[in-house]
Amino acid sequence: MQNETNKRVAYFYHPQIGRYHYGKEHPMKPKRIAMAHNLIVNYGLYRNLDVYMNRQASLKEMEKFHEPEYLQYLSQFTSVRSQIVNEYQHYNQQPNITHFTSHIYNEFDLLDYNIPHTHEPIETNNNYPQPNSFRVGDSTDNPSFPGLYDFCQLSAGGSIDAAHVLISQDAEIAINYSGGLHHAKKREASGFCYVNDIVIAILELLRVHQRVLYVDIDVHHGDGVEEAFLLTNRVMTCSFHQYGDDFFPGSGDIDSYGEGLGRYHALNIPLKIGMNDETFTEIFQKIITQVMDIYRPEAVVLQCGADSLCHDRLGGYNLSTKGHGACVEFMIKYNVPILVLGGGGYTIQNVARCWAYETGLCLNKKIDAPIPTSEIYYEYYAPDYKLHFPIKQNVENKNKKEELQRIVEKIYGYLKSIEPVPGIGFHDLPQSFYPEMNVEEEINPDQRYEQTLNQFEGAHYEEGNEILVDPSNGFSIHRRE
Repeated sequence: MQNETNKRVAYFYHPQIGRYHYGKEHPMKPKRIAMAHNLIVNYGLYRNLDVYMNRQASLKEMEKFHEPEYLQYLSQFTSVRSQIVNEYQHYNQQPNITHFTSHIYNEFDLLDYNIPHTHEPIETNNNYPQPNSFRVGDSTDNPSFPGLYDFCQLSAGGSIDAAHVLISQDAEIAINYSGGLHHAKKREASGFCYVNDIVIAILELLRVHQRVLYVDIDVHHGDGVEEAFLLTNRVMTCSFHQYGDDFFPGSGDIDSYGEGLGRYHALNIPLKIGMNDETFTEIFQKIITQVMDIYRPEAVVLQCGADSLCHDRLGGYNLSTKGHGACVEFMIKYNVPILVLGGGGYTIQNVARCWAYETGLCLNKKIDAPIPTSEIYYEYYAPDYKLHFPIKQNVENKNKKEELQRIVEKIYGYLKSIEPVPGIGFHDLPQSFYPEMNVEEEINPDQRYEQTLNQFEGAHYEEGNEILVDPSNGFSIHRRE
């Protein structure tokens, strides 16, 4: 296990992602992604990042996991804002390179450009199945809202392209905080998630890598990802989550560990409320050490849901940003290509703090300075305006040492039951998970770079206050300095 200081980090973001709105009373606020992004800029972290603009995933790409009729139903929910997002794609038709005369800070700060918002109800086409069959709009959890489909496309597009950057070896770490929507199922929405960008990105990684490890530190069980790969040994899922007392989604018991060829490849670590930094990092490191030694993944996907932080509106842990970040830091040290994604998190100022801090960790920088006064969301961080917030005092940690030791021993037992690398025999994924694609196909990384990354990564330079980009579906906004 090494701790390299010069890892190349790619960062994916779109300046419209924070504008989507689940509803006034809904706990999911995409604005938190914009807030995290602004901290990343104002702390100067972006200077050491390769910054890319998310593109919208195509229907065909999302169909690699999701049912076409489900995606067709979602596609009704667009808005005027999609015109702004698609404005960048329009430049595909232009023969010349386009100048955006905007200083990079203005580009990144998401100033209000008076984009029209629409909240008028969208009529349902009678030819579509009824929404209840897809669980969209049938509850307060998964509302239908203007721009829903565009939001899903940007989330998935960022994760797919982040996977491409890793495959092309143009980065060792790739970040997409608008991704990590781990509850979405093949043909239904669940837990605020509609399109499972994680599954789609992992499927892309599997075109090159034999083994992919998925690690989930969201407070909720990563059920959608686990379900997708339940029958294969090409992916190991490892979820650390709050469990019991009817906590959503209710799955993720330790005795659920995969089926068929995937037996013992779905690891669940069910935890109780009150989890603190010391206890969480200890069990995380014990289990991940064994997983890495035995399974030896060729790539890692890390879902960094920030609802496992203290003071979250939905979670019951007592973790600090440093405790949460210790898991990210530990994974990075293994020197394996890693895709870092967002996820849950419902106290939005703490989500922003956490993801900014963890971006620093990806760059081998531990930021600790007060919130910059140039931050446009500065008042959200009152009253102390600090990056790191205090955890709750006098909170009982319901996770007893003896119980945690039994969990560790049981997980160790599962791991001993799988054949260690290199003798492990790998099998195809179920074809229904990846239509029209042979996952065993050998792909030359250089060729993959030409086919995928170059088509949307354009020339870039800064001269005065101009940003030069190549007209295409996605952009390299900034190269690390």
